Amino acid sequence: MITREVREWLQKVERRQYSYDDAMYEFMRFSSFLTRDEMKLLKSKIEQSYKC
Repeated sequence: MITREVREWLQKVERRQYSYDDAMYEFMRFSSFLTRDEMKLLKSKIEQSYKC
């Protein structure tokens, strides 16, 4: 289950309020609490948001 904090982080990523490096740092910080499927979902969202 994705928490409120993760949803807020994801919204900031989608609005590109983080640099790619900062977004990945935050992702690594809380990724140990996520399931494998949630990690895959969030990783794909990051990649979509920061595609050149």
